[in-house]
Parts: sequence; C-alpha cells; structure tokens
Amino acid sequence: MESLSVDEGETVPGAPRLRASYALDAEGAWIAQARHLAAEFLERARTENGLPVPDRVVEITQLVVSELVTNARKYAPGPVGLDLRVFGDAVEVVVHDGNPEAPRPRDADPGRVGQHGLEIVMAVADALDVRREAEGKSITARIALSA
Repeated sequence: MESLSVDEGETVPGAPRLRASYALDAEGAWIAQARHLAAEFLERARTENGLPVPDRVVEITQLVVSELVTNARKYAPGPVGLDLRVFGDAVEVVVHDGNPEAPRPRDADPGRVGQHGLEIVMAVADALDVRREAEGKSITARIALSA
C-alpha cells in the first residue's frame, strides 16, 4: 500500500480541503490497512486542520472503505485505488478498480449470507456515485461530517 499523494488545497477554488490517495496493490491485510488509512486520514483532519470529526463518522468511513475495497478486490482485476477527501462538510471515499461494470444492489433476501456490501454502503452514505473511467470505474461514497 503506497501513498501516491497527499494534498491540502485551500488554494484552488473547489479543491478538497484535505486529500490522500493510495494504491492498494499489496497482498495481505489490505482491508485492515485501508481501514487504518481512513482512520489516520480523519485523525489528521481533526488534529492538523481542526475539523470536527465525530468518532461515529470515523466508524462509518471505515465501514464504507472496508465494503468498497472488499468488493473491488473481489470483483475487479488489477490494483485498487483509494482516495479520501474532505469537501466542505463531508468526507468522500473514492475507490477505483479495473472492472467497468457498475455494481448493483441485490434484492432483499434474509437468508442470503454475505454480498450485502453495496446495500450497507447505500444505507450509511449520504450519496453514492459510480462513474466509468478509461480503465474501469470509480465509486464515490459521501459521508457527512455531522453524521
């Protein structure tokens, strides 16, 4: 797992206040590492930028990161990218992968074990956006800092 860039940008209008990008191409405990990166990112937003980030937002962000990264690693070829950004009053989790197909939530089935990741993300995020990219797609989940 490698940090590609860390950028704090109040200098460009419309730029995120805080941003970090990571390539999740290492084997091993990448989900745990991604969750840890999300917690570190939000702690940095608290301590270095003075943003009020409730513990509940950290927990929700870690859950979203976990579900989106798991789905990307499970269903997409190649490396996975993770971007964390603070825009205004929200944190955005963006996961990039090599599969161009948009994920689809499944019909409710109380007997189904697993495969609830997208449903979970949709339930806890304020917004979810899927965009096709040149080599795959990106999924952005937006979580209010006041959640």
